[in-house]
Amino acid sequence: MSSLSVTASWALLLVAGLLEVVWAAGLKTTDGFSRLWPSVGVIVVAWLSFWLLGLAMRQLPAGTAYAVWVGIGAAGTVIAGIVLLGESASPARLGCVGLILAGVIGLKLLEK
Repeated sequence: MSSLSVTASWALLLVAGLLEVVWAAGLKTTDGFSRLWPSVGVIVVAWLSFWLLGLAMRQLPAGTAYAVWVGIGAAGTVIAGIVLLGESASPARLGCVGLILAGVIGLKLLEK
């Protein structure tokens, strides 16, 4: 996989970010890592997310890739919390998610 295209690297980064949402939201199910199988699942998905991030960084600038990965994870985890866990969907929270997404989109558009 050393000769990934930039497009493939962006695709891997997107998947890595979505997996970050899965493991971050899944942390709630581990009960502080006191439940074995949810903890194992979270650790496996987190490792896979990090691995894909590392692969994407072969072609993408490290700062951009990391910021996009964190942005996808942060915004996605807030949305997962709202949809799956009944967390607040106040206009202020949604506005902040919009700001995160605007930053991610800006980094993608400005990436060279």
